[in-house]
Amino acid sequence: MRVFLSILVIFVLGQVPFAKAQVIKVFSSVDSKPIPFAHIKVVDLKQKKETTLVSDENGKLNLSIAESTPFKFIITISFLGFESLTDTISKTEDKIYYLNPQSTALNEFVITAQYSPNSPEKAVHKIKIIDSKKIEAMAAVNLKDVLTNELNIRLSEDNILGSSMSLQGISGQNVKLLIDGVPVTGRLNGNIDISQINMNNVDRIEMVEGPLSVSYGTDALGGTINIITKKSQKETVSFLLNNYYESCGQYNSTAKLGFKKGNSTISVSGGRNFFDGWNSYEEPFSVEKVRIADSLRYKQWKPKEQYFGTLNFSQFIHQLKINYTTDYFNEMITNRGKPRKPYMETAFDEYYHTQRINNAINLNYQHSKHYFFNMLAAYNIYNRIKSTYLNDLTSLEKVLTESAEDQDTVGFNNLFLRGALSKAKDSTKVNYEIGYDINLETASGRRIENRSKNMSDYALYSSAELKLIDGFVVRPGFRLIYNNIYKAPVVPSINLKYTLPSSSNNKTLTMRGSYARGFRSPSLKELYFYFVDINHYIVGNENLKAENSDNFNFAISYNRNTGERVYKTELSAFYNSISNMISLVQSTGDVYSYFNIDHFKTTGVQLQNEVSVSHFKLGMGAAYIGRNNEMNGIINDKGYLFSPEARCNIMYEWHQQNTTFSMFYKYTGKFPSYILNADGSYYKNTIQDYHTADFTATRHFFRKRIVFGLGIKNIFDVRNISGIAAGTGHTSSSNSVSVAMGRTYFLKLDFNLASH
Repeated sequence: MRVFLSILVIFVLGQVPFAKAQVIKVFSSVDSKPIPFAHIKVVDLKQKKETTLVSDENGKLNLSIAESTPFKFIITISFLGFESLTDTISKTEDKIYYLNPQSTALNEFVITAQYSPNSPEKAVHKIKIIDSKKIEAMAAVNLKDVLTNELNIRLSEDNILGSSMSLQGISGQNVKLLIDGVPVTGRLNGNIDISQINMNNVDRIEMVEGPLSVSYGTDALGGTINIITKKSQKETVSFLLNNYYESCGQYNSTAKLGFKKGNSTISVSGGRNFFDGWNSYEEPFSVEKVRIADSLRYKQWKPKEQYFGTLNFSQFIHQLKINYTTDYFNEMITNRGKPRKPYMETAFDEYYHTQRINNAINLNYQHSKHYFFNMLAAYNIYNRIKSTYLNDLTSLEKVLTESAEDQDTVGFNNLFLRGALSKAKDSTKVNYEIGYDINLETASGRRIENRSKNMSDYALYSSAELKLIDGFVVRPGFRLIYNNIYKAPVVPSINLKYTLPSSSNNKTLTMRGSYARGFRSPSLKELYFYFVDINHYIVGNENLKAENSDNFNFAISYNRNTGERVYKTELSAFYNSISNMISLVQSTGDVYSYFNIDHFKTTGVQLQNEVSVSHFKLGMGAAYIGRNNEMNGIINDKGYLFSPEARCNIMYEWHQQNTTFSMFYKYTGKFPSYILNADGSYYKNTIQDYHTADFTATRHFFRKRIVFGLGIKNIFDVRNISGIAAGTGHTSSSNSVSVAMGRTYFLKLDFNLASH
């Protein structure tokens, strides 16, 4: 009997497909040391199944392959700081792999102010990159959400004019905002509403601090932010559906459909963002009924509805790439007023309707691998209409008010043409770029003199990169401008970059320094504004000069890639001196106009550190920024007023569970400033400091076809902080400054379906 059972066990086990132990070893190609905890993805070619495994601390993995598995399968080995490696192997052989270090661990290339696509380490400018992985981890809806966590950037909020920013202590009217190299139009009070720039189709954001006026002209005085959108896809057919809900009353849905055939790609995307307004007494997840006839109809944060859509077409024809994009954006902000005394039967309601239509065609041609010709043509339309109605809360009838102050229409049309020829070859001593810019702008509106004015701007620019000695690059540049209204300045710049020689390929020490002249042309509003009624007498000034600045930047960065860890440390400092700043001041009697009378200076230093270990990334930084303003000829003899900032970002990728955990923290220090009184005197004001922090968790399912995310924004429940916010045409001065809508919670669910 015992012999029979033994034979039966041997027979049964003989029918089981035993797994074969196969050894995979992973080493660094630099020092031949093992790479611990490398991720190895195994793909079953027959059943299309994926399995992700992790090597041990010695870079070794015992891969158990069942006998039923096909004879060959695909493995992909990846580890932070190294180039991924893919191989097709049989189940019978042991393998040893050597991974090459990746010079740019997290970012592939940059294009802003470059002669050709380039790695950020090789770029002469110090370029900061915010990639799509971070944008997704932040659950960012718009550009404001992304910039909330950045050093050297301070945001401000106007619930009618929207969100604005300052960079290096300089206001947003001196920051160039681009989308795929095309300037964004529609500045109100000098600023672009960055909450109108959606992140649903953004690949990455490239940011340069300091003037890039040689390359991009006016407004690029404080810095340049270039938003790069997604234009290509690998799949034949792709469909994306994104859904987002936030407990403050935010409901967003976007979709994108893309097709690829040969060298052609076409995609259509669109969506709707809806915000039902918010008051400080509202609890999270509360769904409030529409308030029609009581005091609760008024919202501190105004209800907002946005519709947007994009059509993109790309095609490669040999060395020529053609890209065409058209965008449409429509926003309605509703400002419902409080019921009027004594009977509470009527209220004044304001509606702000914004439309943007952008069209752009971009041609990129590469000749002989080293010569590049780029041509860009864009036509942008921006319209904003303010309408004020007297609303009868008993009958719900609305009547347009008759006061000229209550109604306003403003429009901008801009034709933008740009072309550049550049040479970019690493092995040569001289590379260069020469290009042209043409800007034809029309402003129209009831408060513009003669209802419409035009401005034409023509510019030639050029720069060269000279490699004088090994590792040392000098880049001089200049811009010549002709403007039909004002005398434009000549804009020079010089950038220096030196990379110290190193005996090791896995560490670099780079120093960058620059001097640049920046400028901001007077806007058509400042030149031709005309608004006279019983309460206002404001006229433009046709004799305005361009604002100009002298900027000095210095940065030293150290990068080290050991295979297991990636370190990056950067210390930078800047100084800006802005002359001929344009301000609205009282000229004679009750008449106000714009004059070049202010002189503004900023200086600062920042330190940033990043370390990546396996799938854990930690970023920490601090900045100290000072401002000095000579207002209306009154010199601020108190010296610079400094404000500190600090941030800490933590990201962990749990690959075995396809889950990412992220924490974003920022401290915004006290903000001292001087405020000018009507009598010409000034006094010191301080906006208090505050802390913000967000936490997100994101998980991918079914080969990343489904993405589920949840998190908390504004963990410290910041709402209003003490300080005096200067009144605008829409908000009066107060003893508090609006920062955020308190602590909120969000959920997002994305679907990514593709056919190869």
